[in-house]
Amino acid sequence: MRAFWTLIHRYAGLLMAGFLFISGVTGAIISWDHELDDVLNPHLMEAHTAGPAQASLALARQVEARYPDVRVSYIPLHAQQGDSIALGVSPRVDPATKKLAEPGFNQVFVDPVSGAELGKREWGAVWPITKETFVSFLYRLHYTLHIPEMWGIDRWGIWLLGGIAIIWTLDCFVGFYLTLPVRRKKADAAGNIAARAAVSDDIAGDKPLPAGKSWWQRWQPAWKVRWNGGSNKLNFDLHRAFSLWTWALLFILAFTAFSLNLYNEVFAPVMKTFSQVTPTPFDTRPMADKHHPIEPRLGYAEVIERASHEAINRKWAEPAGGVFYSQEFGIYGVSFFTPGNDHGTGGVGTAALYYDAADGRLLGDRQPWKGTAADIFLQAQFPLHSGRILGLPGRILISFMGVVVAMLSVTGVIIWWRKRASRVTVAHKRQRGMLVAE
Repeated sequence: MRAFWTLIHRYAGLLMAGFLFISGVTGAIISWDHELDDVLNPHLMEAHTAGPAQASLALARQVEARYPDVRVSYIPLHAQQGDSIALGVSPRVDPATKKLAEPGFNQVFVDPVSGAELGKREWGAVWPITKETFVSFLYRLHYTLHIPEMWGIDRWGIWLLGGIAIIWTLDCFVGFYLTLPVRRKKADAAGNIAARAAVSDDIAGDKPLPAGKSWWQRWQPAWKVRWNGGSNKLNFDLHRAFSLWTWALLFILAFTAFSLNLYNEVFAPVMKTFSQVTPTPFDTRPMADKHHPIEPRLGYAEVIERASHEAINRKWAEPAGGVFYSQEFGIYGVSFFTPGNDHGTGGVGTAALYYDAADGRLLGDRQPWKGTAADIFLQAQFPLHSGRILGLPGRILISFMGVVVAMLSVTGVIIWWRKRASRVTVAHKRQRGMLVAE
């Protein structure tokens, strides 16, 4: 049985290695996406005009007047001193073609005081890779591999990495099992014990120790790294020991990667069998055709006013911090947070209220740590995966884990390659021995 699981772990690891290496490296970097963006693009992120900031809605109207083929779809409502305002934009329908325009950008950065445009970019662009798009390129590479749309479907990369995450989640248990010490048999079975130990050397590595050793004493070597034992032992110990010490975090990363990439396809339906999931407004109405977006009848100002009054009635402490419009669903969303706390803070995200763009009806809300058990579990998936649930310490930990995942991918392939080379050498020697005997 141990030999069977060794083969499963070996070939599952080989299948996942390249994907996990890319995800590990990119994950370690994008834990600091906003900070890295600030360093690479100060011309977009910084504003130096002195004076009081204009209202964000006024800045949005200026952008829409400047670019008639776009609609401002996200507006931060509070400007911080020295920072620009990053407005998200979505394309409008081109009257000539009756299809969505292709403006070539989805973000516009403006000086909140002067209203001057500081620059624009296409967040998530595949090519060309510039310093303006570098961080978003890595971000999308992390969970989509930038696999292009085929046959009208643009989720191939998301599905592929979701499948890899399922294999990774299951393999976490296989790998853990293989680190356990080989069960000791009677003395007359010593030959079989040695054989099994040799087969399981891909992970377990250590042959059964002499009699008198407890189970824990026999497992202890798996948690240690022999730094001076030579390159082979060092590579093997790094793979095994780091897998054990970080096992819980590896499992969380694997499971949340699966839940995020295959949320609608697998995760949410399975969750509904265990606990009630409160549907969001986006779950209860169909999405409009891509080239026939829903035109809102209400403007941002009225929606923000309604949401602010509702928040006061609910005794929410945070002010309205950002507002967005989803033209695919005809839904406004207003998020509540203090300036600067829209990302990177601890917890499971910000509170939000959702409104119908046609009649202004309150459609639903999102309240951190509120709802059914399934609701809270779903809220925690991205914060757990990104480490943001613990704030800055969590992001540091997840960045470190990205390096660990990449390292485990490399060391695992090296272990397989060396074992394979050893088996090939032994096979050649046996073949030569048989030829000599003949």
